[in-house]
Amino acid sequence: MDVEDFWLEYADARGEVRGGPLEVMWSVRFEAARQIRAFPSYRGQRNFSGWYWAATCAELVGYESWVELGHLMRLDAEPDVVAVASQPFRLSWRYGGRGRRIKHTPDYFVRRRDGTVVVLDVRPDDRIAPEDAAKFAATSGACARVGWAYERVGVLDPVLTANLRWLSGYRNPRVRREPASARLQAVFSEPQGLLVGARAVGDPVAALPVLYHLIWRGELAADLAGERLSAASLVRLAPAVTKGVASDAGTSSAAVAG
Repeated sequence: MDVEDFWLEYADARGEVRGGPLEVMWSVRFEAARQIRAFPSYRGQRNFSGWYWAATCAELVGYESWVELGHLMRLDAEPDVVAVASQPFRLSWRYGGRGRRIKHTPDYFVRRRDGTVVVLDVRPDDRIAPEDAAKFAATSGACARVGWAYERVGVLDPVLTANLRWLSGYRNPRVRREPASARLQAVFSEPQGLLVGARAVGDPVAALPVLYHLIWRGELAADLAGERLSAASLVRLAPAVTKGVASDAGTSSAAVAG
């Protein structure tokens, strides 16, 4: 049955609900909107909701479960993500001319550095009822109409989640220190063990927080999905920054040697 008459509602910065046809409303900067839906709270509740400070946009972003928190950390660590908003809008539609409107609120609105958008629903694979699957399919179709990407994701890999949880403790930009940052990038231009590289820069107590921040930022790379981070984890310069560091290799190497 065809999906038709998409309608979108969102809460503006003052909390006022505004709505209109999807094709009219799609250009709104939903990353600046308020949550359209509050998280429920009741006795016996099995999921845990809360607020996560996203370094990407320096804003608090809501999550409604540990599964959502895992993906929120993943998004915050992706270099090409510039903004994330929780419960960004309410989408509704009809099927085949029927009067009753079906409603769905996606979990996240993601803005990437190039201006493109990803709308995200987070739901474990074993918790998708037929009605939910139909809502996800309709939301995917709505996003396609306005040039947005759509993803429905499940439980994040537990090793990746554990590593992101650790690294997120070093996500604040104030953790970055110079010249330690430049020295670490120069040291890891040749892949080597995490602790060995940190010691090459100086006191690990001072170098390791900066190192973790650079891994979080994607400027240094490690296999975060394959194994838990340890002293022996292989760390290397991320491909995106290799060229820039290589051009300054003489200066950086001298600084490390000094």
